[in-house]
Amino acid sequence: MLFEVRYSDLAGRIGKIKTPSGTFETPAFIPVIHPVSQSVEIDFLKKLGFEAVITNAYITLRQYGDVAREKGIHKIINFDGPIMTDSGGYQVLEYGSIEPEPSYIAQFENDIKSDICVPLDKPTGYGLRYDVAERYVTETIKNSQETLNLIKSNNERNSVWVGPVQGAEHLDLVKRSAEQLDEMGYEMMALGSPVQLLEAYEFAILADMIAALKSKVMSKPVHLFGAGHPLTIPLAVALGCDTFDSASYMLYARDNRYMHANGTSRLDKLTYLSCQCPICINMTVSEFVDLEYKERTDKLAKHNLYILRGEVLSVKQAIMEGRLWEYVGQKARAHPKLMEAYKLFLNFKYLEDGTPIFKKKAIFFMETFDQYRPEASRIRNIFDSFRTNKKKMVLYPDTQVSPFYSSREYHKLYKKFSDYQICAYNPFIGIIPAEISDIYPAAHNLISKKKFNLPNAKDYPTFVSSFEKLLSHDYLDEIIIIADEFMQRIVHETNTEYKNLKIIEYTDDVLEKI
Repeated sequence: MLFEVRYSDLAGRIGKIKTPSGTFETPAFIPVIHPVSQSVEIDFLKKLGFEAVITNAYITLRQYGDVAREKGIHKIINFDGPIMTDSGGYQVLEYGSIEPEPSYIAQFENDIKSDICVPLDKPTGYGLRYDVAERYVTETIKNSQETLNLIKSNNERNSVWVGPVQGAEHLDLVKRSAEQLDEMGYEMMALGSPVQLLEAYEFAILADMIAALKSKVMSKPVHLFGAGHPLTIPLAVALGCDTFDSASYMLYARDNRYMHANGTSRLDKLTYLSCQCPICINMTVSEFVDLEYKERTDKLAKHNLYILRGEVLSVKQAIMEGRLWEYVGQKARAHPKLMEAYKLFLNFKYLEDGTPIFKKKAIFFMETFDQYRPEASRIRNIFDSFRTNKKKMVLYPDTQVSPFYSSREYHKLYKKFSDYQICAYNPFIGIIPAEISDIYPAAHNLISKKKFNLPNAKDYPTFVSSFEKLLSHDYLDEIIIIADEFMQRIVHETNTEYKNLKIIEYTDDVLEKI
């Protein structure tokens, strides 16, 4: 398989996955297609821009058998692009077991010429006891090895085989599963059994599961089963999921649930249709509700697909602009459970790996949590390791003139303190030596200073850490701090003690007075 990454931000990647039936771009929402009773026309999905679809190999086997082997899955569902087949693992989760053996299902997926194939797994679901989940993971790994042994000799089409990662909330099992499937040689990973988590809005547990998988498998593409909620997509992509599937567009429609950018609503509880898709723009809410059930369900499913497609495109645009952190933050405000997951980003150090060293657009620092974004952590490490031959230092509030050494304030400071090391300080990125203040994002960020009136030091632990590291340097004989309200509170609350520390209160004319 060829997986080519073109752009990235956090762990989100715009790339291309090559399959025997063509290449499709990631991140990608892959709609679930029922091989027997598909309601939304395949041509509609194509016109809407969905480049790949997923269908169920087990249901196809039961309904078509040898006919599917003869025709191939592309003719069965009338789709000529990449087709992914799920082996029937979800049926195992729902009904307990299915009849065919793993090797039989694998051979069938190969025979019907599926482009992306999943071995028969044993989904752990959510809420299982550890010993039961461990047994299911062991069975899935055994099935996956059996499948791989089978298809290595007859995978003439070079179909992509996906390693099903199980373990649910038991993160050590997720890691073990991912590691062993990776060692077997699976080209793509799929995180299984998140549906129950998503139905309970347990986004934080899902975030930990994705991070556990990524800790063992960084470069290979990752699929997330059952992720079809508009709020889930930005979070999943930012954490490193490249593809995701769901039948939510139809399941929600059958339940009269109307997708929108920040979640879902009951159609009959709405007053206005704010969406401008072709379905909504020609109707009022009452007209939509009054449609006959089948027609309403069909139109609502199509509307939901427009929303899901639009969400994927918005995420891609955020990656292109280097604003995925901001975009996920905006989405997180739509639900407390999503905000809980977003706050976990500070624990996921791997997000820095995919974040570009330089971006064309300025970073927006809007709240205290933004101090943990990868760009800020990266530049703090650079600044904290900076050393100077000068024995004295002066600290001045960041002017937001970029870079700091080009500001009027810097030139005034240099005239007065020519033998001092001159630094700016920024609540989000720490102490900024003037000489290297042109490094991104020190020279390319925007903050709202009103946010920092009477701040608490405990709210800025990253700055406090950088400040204390500075004070610990024994080569400095004197430090002068021109302290704004932010720095005054930091000095006061951290009980700063330094033998030659001088604090000067910042005022608009402080440089003329000192």
